[in-house]
Amino acid sequence: MPSIDLTGKAAVVTGSGRGLGLAYAHALAAHGASVVVNDVDEAVAEAAVKSIAEAGGKAVAEVVPVGTTEAAERLVNRAVEEFGRLDVLVTNAGILRDKVLWKMTDEDFDAVITTHLKGTFTCARAAAVRMREQGEGGSLILVGSPAGQRGNFGQTNYAAAKAGIAAMARTWSMELGRAGITVNAIVPVAATAMTETIPAFAPYVEAMRGGEPLPDFLRKGEGFGTPEDCAALVPFLASQAARGVTGQAIGIGGDKVALWSHPQEIRAAYADGGWTPAALADAWPTSVGAELQSVGIPAPKFPEA
Repeated sequence: MPSIDLTGKAAVVTGSGRGLGLAYAHALAAHGASVVVNDVDEAVAEAAVKSIAEAGGKAVAEVVPVGTTEAAERLVNRAVEEFGRLDVLVTNAGILRDKVLWKMTDEDFDAVITTHLKGTFTCARAAAVRMREQGEGGSLILVGSPAGQRGNFGQTNYAAAKAGIAAMARTWSMELGRAGITVNAIVPVAATAMTETIPAFAPYVEAMRGGEPLPDFLRKGEGFGTPEDCAALVPFLASQAARGVTGQAIGIGGDKVALWSHPQEIRAAYADGGWTPAALADAWPTSVGAELQSVGIPAPKFPEA
């Protein structure tokens, strides 16, 4: 197996005080990277830094809510001040404000878009400027979600932001390719504060917290596991082993890793001179409308009792 060695590299991981972000920060540090831990809670951020140091890694905390240009520049500047450079950015910070469309407020929508979508944009822009100045390439690892790939009931804001993040990864991979900067979206599935409230998963997550392993039908069939299960993808994408991987959306969770497809045309029909509404209605059932695409995250498949 190739060695994944990030010695001498510096990383920023947004929203890394706990959960998936903390797992990403630990994984990067374990493979030699120095890490800027980011959180909005100073005590949580400092505890994360302490846990990384106790494990033999190197990290510092930068307490700031992502979203603004000023916050992004603070994070990048902290990496440069502490470690002399920036090689890896992981945009993990996120919040939820779940409501169905007709009950979602402007504030619910704006808060999620600001943290997830604008926060990814501002941090990636600041990181790209620094990496291009260094002239040695780098890695932008953008955190997506199955909700962004498939849609999810009650998550207009979150699904829109995560879909946008996947689109930005594809766009930036083209824009930054000549600079040697890879850009990928990762699609993690894990037992976190965001997923453990799903009733179907609750008893298994509770058992896991009590020391019991998750069953294979979850780890393999659903690709559902711990935050640490998802973390391996981050050092891999930040390493030389993944220099040829860019513009991709890669899912990981439990024992499963998967490549998501890009949206593309799957059926087409043609009419000489163009289409009329009546012609569309006539042709639709037997042409492009013969097999419509499903929406939503598939329900988990649990074994029969």
